[in-house]
Amino acid sequence: METPRLIFSTSPHDHTKRTTPGAMFHVLVALLPAIAVSLWYFRLPALGVLLVSVLSCLAVEWAVTRFMFKRPSTLADGSALLTGVLLALNLPAGLPLWMTAAGAVIAIGVAKLAFGGLGCNVFNPALVGRVFLLISFPVAMTTFPVPLADGVTGPTLLTSVKLGTMSPDELGMMPLLSGDMGGSMGEVSAAALLLGFAYLLCVRVISWHIPVSIVAGLAVVDLIAGYPVIPDILSGGLLLGAIFMATDYVTSPMTRRGMLLYGVLIGMLTAVIRRWGAYPEGMSFSILIMNGFTPLINRYVRPSRFAPRRKEETA
Repeated sequence: METPRLIFSTSPHDHTKRTTPGAMFHVLVALLPAIAVSLWYFRLPALGVLLVSVLSCLAVEWAVTRFMFKRPSTLADGSALLTGVLLALNLPAGLPLWMTAAGAVIAIGVAKLAFGGLGCNVFNPALVGRVFLLISFPVAMTTFPVPLADGVTGPTLLTSVKLGTMSPDELGMMPLLSGDMGGSMGEVSAAALLLGFAYLLCVRVISWHIPVSIVAGLAVVDLIAGYPVIPDILSGGLLLGAIFMATDYVTSPMTRRGMLLYGVLIGMLTAVIRRWGAYPEGMSFSILIMNGFTPLINRYVRPSRFAPRRKEETA
């Protein structure tokens, strides 16, 4: 009879029935409203970007795992599929497909597998792929199709505000909620993203701490700068990043106090970049910067002891 093995692993040690594929499935379900809105407004170009992003992520993960790591396939855990969907939703619908595939290679091959795979990556893979494309191909990454208008492109609300051609109050609430405006595929409809947020809270895949603290951090800087808070929350990639990117288990803090600190700093950094930086949108950069600080937050923002020591034990 085989001798039982004693397995050592690092914290946290949490007993739960939830599996990694199960968590990935719930996040994919929560993204369905945003996917549906993007396909409705941007049609076949959006479908092409989505399919190429997903298939490229799956292919890169399979090839690296099979031929470089010499390990069984890890596609069944759903992480590569989710990365492909999130990467696509962070891209313009009109992005050339070869650029989409290049972003997937960076997201999976560099940001994820180069660090050892799921659970070992320091930075959110989909955001690394997006930022790589933004820095490498800035014109293509800032050319956004106008919804329901084939071949017509236009600036986003944040870009128009940055250039001074539009006031943040001019667009109105309905386009911000419904998604009838230019932007990356998954960021245009605040209502669809909030619906996904409600679902994730109901199934307890994420908690409220990071998304709400991000919004709070952004609001503080906006109020100081005299900028309208509501349009800034509902426009750009703030909700997409706060709900689906910043809450990534691997790259976010483990404690609730750590999550609150992490979220507030992301929100404040995003607002600072939007108000005084060169980019009209700063969510991706802010999340990646704070991903790098996550180990420090986990180190210094620790939970209290389960029970205080008795006086006679410390005497």
